[in-house]
Amino acid sequence: MSADELLDVEKVAEEPGVHVDTVRKWIREKQLRAVKLGRRGGYRIRRSDFHEFLRKRETIQDDDIS
Repeated sequence: MSADELLDVEKVAEEPGVHVDTVRKWIREKQLRAVKLGRRGGYRIRRSDFHEFLRKRETIQDDDIS
């Protein structure tokens, strides 16, 4: 599994358990980087970009603080 592996929208939606339309919205709003492949090829997201997207959304819970 490479950091530069390209994932389709469906695969990206699976991990956090969101709808594919949510992933497309993140892409349209330029929150998540993606590559558009052709007219009907759909979007592809680099695994590293997806992990960075998730990392930026992490929060620290009160019980995580020592």
